[in-house]
Amino acid sequence: MQASCGGMELRPALLAWYRRNARDLPWRGTRDPYAILVSEVLLQQTRVEQARGYYARFLAAFPDLNALAQASEEDVLRVWAGAGYYRRARNLHRLAQAVAKTGLPAAPAELEELPGIGPYTAAAVASIAFGKPVAAVDGNVRRVLARLFTVDVPSARWLQETAERLLDRAGPGVWNQALMELGSLVCTPKRPACATCPVARFCQGKGAAERYPLPRARRRTAVSATALVLKGAGGYVLERRDGRVLGGLWGFPLAEGKGAREHLLSRYGLASARPLGTVEHAFTHKKLTIRVYAAPWSGPDEDPNARPLSVLDGKILALAERGPGP
Repeated sequence: MQASCGGMELRPALLAWYRRNARDLPWRGTRDPYAILVSEVLLQQTRVEQARGYYARFLAAFPDLNALAQASEEDVLRVWAGAGYYRRARNLHRLAQAVAKTGLPAAPAELEELPGIGPYTAAAVASIAFGKPVAAVDGNVRRVLARLFTVDVPSARWLQETAERLLDRAGPGVWNQALMELGSLVCTPKRPACATCPVARFCQGKGAAERYPLPRARRRTAVSATALVLKGAGGYVLERRDGRVLGGLWGFPLAEGKGAREHLLSRYGLASARPLGTVEHAFTHKKLTIRVYAAPWSGPDEDPNARPLSVLDGKILALAERGPGP
């Protein structure tokens, strides 16, 4: 990086813009490390506007590390319901249990040793909550830096080194947020507002910003699955999910692949089930098309409102409550 491209001139321009234009977000009004951590974990996979509501709800239920540590996993997942990527909630719960007595560490390296905390989240919490001079590189910062210096495929090492050189060490938390805010509001993936960008005069990619960085390939595998809705006198048959994505949540009996319907019927000793309809749901790496079948049930059942359901199973429940189409 050439000194004339960033450094001393760029910082005051961006910080002045941030002071005037920063969004009024609830987590920006606190220095509580726990509250900042909750916001950063939510923002890993949830858009800002959606995260507002989940943030308020989560802190109302678990206002500090002790409250979260003492809660059951089911209670945590129930409060998290709808935010998706439930592994984040399970990791937060484990993290709280690990540090409830000592509090969150301030050093990025120590934060990274905690469940669910990667380099970005550790840097964000360390800089914003504790004022540690470390650069936080998320997707927004990656895009801004790639455009500032016209780098097609920025490596992780280049990104971190460049971000560290630009870092305002006197106010690292504000600086990291300013750079991320620029990427979120101005230097957007499509149609970046170069004409109103506060650092346009330092940007080598101005006028062709959408070229940088090259898009990352993302492939979703199409998967067929079958769900079985067994309705009893007081609710439905629900199973506790396993695995990294939905583990700890509850849902309807579900199986993927060829012979899934027959497998489910056999598991519950049934000869047949009537079709209810189809539900679609996308995860990061796969897209599920789920054929839903229903049958009466006389055995034990569950009230679905008393269990933490995933968004996927919420869709199946809505279909079951609505009944088959015409």
